[in-house]
Amino acid sequence: MSTTLDERVREIEDPELPHVTIGDLGIVRSVEIDGDTATVLLTPTYTGCPATEQIRDDVAAAVSDAGYEADVRLVMSPAWSTDWITQRGHERLRAAGITPPPPVGPEGATPVSMPVACPRCDSRQTRLISEFGATACKASYVCSACTEPFEAFKAL
Repeated sequence: MSTTLDERVREIEDPELPHVTIGDLGIVRSVEIDGDTATVLLTPTYTGCPATEQIRDDVAAAVSDAGYEADVRLVMSPAWSTDWITQRGHERLRAAGITPPPPVGPEGATPVSMPVACPRCDSRQTRLISEFGATACKASYVCSACTEPFEAFKAL
């Protein structure tokens, strides 16, 4: 079964989170084909994300490999939200040991006083180690129940 260009683009792995795709993260806004040109609109997870250029290059390569002229554009408005992460993305983050973000909703981020749940044992006996994990969009935690360190995606 052949995949469409839209599916092919959405299945590109995120360079900083290779266990999820750019489609899982919800950064692919659209894929439009007009003749021999494919225009792909992407919204980075945040303006300063260092993976943006690599993602743009990976998308352009996938479009070219499919036989189209690539027109990859960044769209900054509306700003990306963690609410755009798909259910599959949440599942894949959890399977990789990263706690997915809670829903932000239309009114913006809601402060939550409950501790972050551990993605391995689901305990809320967790504590923040660092506001920044391996990437600026994650924070580092440790679970007191299973003693495993983990990262949690920040809600944006």
